[in-house]
Amino acid sequence: MKDMRMVRPILMWTALTFGALILIGAGLIGIAGTAYGRPLLIHFFDRFVERPIRVDGDLQAHLFSFSPQIVAEKVTVGNPQWTPPGVAVQADRISVSLRLPTLRRSGGITAIEVQGATLHLIRDAAGRANWQWRDPAKRRINKNSSIVRSVSIRNARVFLDDAKRHLQFAGTVSAQDLGGPGDLQPLRIDGAGQLNGRAASFQITGDPLVSASHRVPYRFRFTESSADSHLEGNGVLPEPFVIQITDATFVATGPDLKDLFFLTGVHLIDTGNYRLSGKVERRDKLTTFSDLIVTSGSSDVRGRVASDSSSGRPRFDIDLRSRVLKLSDLGLRAAGRAPEAEVPLLLSDAMISPNVLHVEGAVAKYHADRVELGRIAFENVSFDTTIAKDVLTVAPLAATLSGGLVTAHLTLDGSKAIPAANVDLRIAAAQLGPLFKKDAAAAPLEGSLQARIRIVGSGRSVHQVAANATGTVTAQMSGGALRKSFAEMTDVDLRGLGLLLVKDKKDVAVRCALARFKAQDGTLIAQELLADTDPVLITGEGNIHLGSELLDLAIRGNPKGLRLLRLRTPVLVQGTLRHPLFHIPVKDSHFMLADRGRAEDVNCTALLAENQ
Repeated sequence: MKDMRMVRPILMWTALTFGALILIGAGLIGIAGTAYGRPLLIHFFDRFVERPIRVDGDLQAHLFSFSPQIVAEKVTVGNPQWTPPGVAVQADRISVSLRLPTLRRSGGITAIEVQGATLHLIRDAAGRANWQWRDPAKRRINKNSSIVRSVSIRNARVFLDDAKRHLQFAGTVSAQDLGGPGDLQPLRIDGAGQLNGRAASFQITGDPLVSASHRVPYRFRFTESSADSHLEGNGVLPEPFVIQITDATFVATGPDLKDLFFLTGVHLIDTGNYRLSGKVERRDKLTTFSDLIVTSGSSDVRGRVASDSSSGRPRFDIDLRSRVLKLSDLGLRAAGRAPEAEVPLLLSDAMISPNVLHVEGAVAKYHADRVELGRIAFENVSFDTTIAKDVLTVAPLAATLSGGLVTAHLTLDGSKAIPAANVDLRIAAAQLGPLFKKDAAAAPLEGSLQARIRIVGSGRSVHQVAANATGTVTAQMSGGALRKSFAEMTDVDLRGLGLLLVKDKKDVAVRCALARFKAQDGTLIAQELLADTDPVLITGEGNIHLGSELLDLAIRGNPKGLRLLRLRTPVLVQGTLRHPLFHIPVKDSHFMLADRGRAEDVNCTALLAENQ
């Protein structure tokens, strides 16, 4: 009896509620065609969709039904209050079927047909968009929303400006699913136009809307093309139709990884032909890319990238690794976009995107079994990177180079118009022989290298920073060996030239060697160049221009003993960092019948101690 007493008022209020809805529906039907009813009906839908609506043509309302239908002509729908004022939709004709809410399910649109439409879609960097059904600041995920069972939108003109995803689109879009009971037609969305300034087309094919259910995952396929770049994949909405929860797999291919910007709005670097595959998982504001594999040339990068935009600006957690990374596979030259007359570079011109430095924050880890910089190979490269307040910091960076240890600390300040870089790099105990040739026994120089690079510069690539660098570069060697023919050649006597002609591979001991440069506006100015061997003291002078990577050095050999028929001239080191050339200028030189050789041994201990 007690239960019955509780049920009776519930039934009574339910009956009164439905009775009131019926009376309101009947009233709206009666006045919809009147001068008073039309604005009331439009105002009702203003409140329902939370944005202004204007109808300049006919308005027909079929409301006295559990599936009401509204047909309106010459319709304009404005932006919602959470976006700037403006027009979101203009259409010649819109027909909408609705489902009334009940105690167990929510109401909403179940079918829509649009003719002659123009859509102006916008989203700001914080994620507020005029196509969102409810205010994103107050939103809650509705897992029981009504499902649109039929869609017909043909050749709608669409203008998209998406600041969050860096996408701009102008073109036409059609969506079609005219399935009825028992007619399982797939949903198909086609679009074509200019995406981020380049011609593009896309297609999405989804499960039939007629059979869609909140209890069964909704599956879809997508393809997108722009020039020679292509993106395709398969996706699923685990909880239809909650688009904030999405899983997908994808594959992208093309001639340059940077071209993905024209499909996705993501800023990447220039490469040669590439293939990128992976999985993406979206859980509201957390998006995770996993099982990422990108290959280009001989290089590969694999790993995971997670993005959290709950604070408004994205925060990233990145973990990447490579078996091999060749810097020659990155940059404009790898993409075939460098000027034809440009000299091949040793320093990479692959540029970091400005957007990378302006994220809310990021933590990244990277490991490579091998990184190749021209003929120089770094092994077991690893570093940790953080981005905070527009400053990228790499610390520590560690690698091995020819048996030695490389450590570095660098920062890139993106708060400036052109990012400012600060680099401090050390090399300890690297063996020089393998750096020159794979066969260390045939190398012109052997020994243990100690070096330090301390520079500041500005730019978005290694080459740009070097091209205006200021600071110091030092390298030194204690002990070792120099190919005797090379040592004698710097003295330019007949004996040295003869040794070169017969390719003499005997070594001469190097007591010590030092190279000390001052970096000024991208030019390395030699302040001290010497190598002290038993027969010859080698000294040098000149510059290295990092912008062009051209060498302009002169090396002289100063004998420590008697030399007969000596050609008094320097050996010029020209060419580029990637391809150095040695040249003996005959002009302006002269022979000496004899040179007593007055050079003396260097105090190597004191010299190297001063340049630690």
